[in-house]
Formats: sequence, structure tokens, C-alpha cells
Amino acid sequence: MQVKSGDVVRVHYTGRLVDGTTFDSSVGREPLEFTVGAGQMISGFDAGVNGMVVGEKKTIQIAPEDAYGMRDEEAVIEFPSENVPPDMKLEPGMQLTLRNQHGQPVPVVVLEVKEEVIVMDANHMLAGQELIFEVELVEIVGGKPLIITP
Repeated sequence: MQVKSGDVVRVHYTGRLVDGTTFDSSVGREPLEFTVGAGQMISGFDAGVNGMVVGEKKTIQIAPEDAYGMRDEEAVIEFPSENVPPDMKLEPGMQLTLRNQHGQPVPVVVLEVKEEVIVMDANHMLAGQELIFEVELVEIVGGKPLIITP
């Protein structure tokens, strides 16, 4: 049986950058379970498992547009230093969570600490990166075809 949209699948994976750096892996953990085509995964990964059969292993190469998108320089923001609590010591590389105007969490990384502003990057850490996944289909748990309504 081949994987199709709407199937709930379990996969083992290792994600690497083009330079060979591993950024995530399910090795030593439970397989990742998700519904194919439901938007739970980046689109390139979702598309890459379509048609696989249980026990099959494959390499999926994903362009940035089908992963976390291209870097957006407008997502590099300057946050006023006066809005940072005085007892909070920020350093480059620190990961923080801000809230947008709708109250939703926005993860950021501190790039630079200046006297007047803190420069932060709200891009996903893998934005602009081509990703390579080694994937093994462990199981097709079940599922039903997804119905798209207008």
C-alpha cells in the first residue's frame, strides 16, 4: 500500500543541511506521526512521503520555498532597549519569544545588543536553507482522504 493524502503515517527521519550538518532527527525517539496533506509538515516533506511504501527509505531534497521559505530581511527588527526589563541581560544568540500585535508568540534570536536597541531576527532558523531528509516509512497507521471544501 502506498502513502496517499489523508493517511496517518509514522516515519523515522534525519534532517541535514547541504553542508552535512544534522539539524533534527528521530533516531533514538519514537517515529514522527502526522497526517499527509493536512499541513502539519513543511510542504516538501509532506509531498516527499507521498507514494512511499512501508519499509521504504528515501532521500528528500527540499528547496527553501517548500521548507521554511526565504529569509526576509524585514523580519530583522530593532527592539527598543528601554522595553527590556533592567534585570534581563541579553546576549547575541539568545532565543526569546515576543508577542505580535495579535498576542501570538513570535520566536526571535538576539543578533546584537546596542545601547538604544536590541537587534533581533524573527526568521525561522532554517529559512533560506535547502534541506535534505533521509526518511524511512515505518507504518501507515490509517486515515481517510482529505476533503477540500471551497
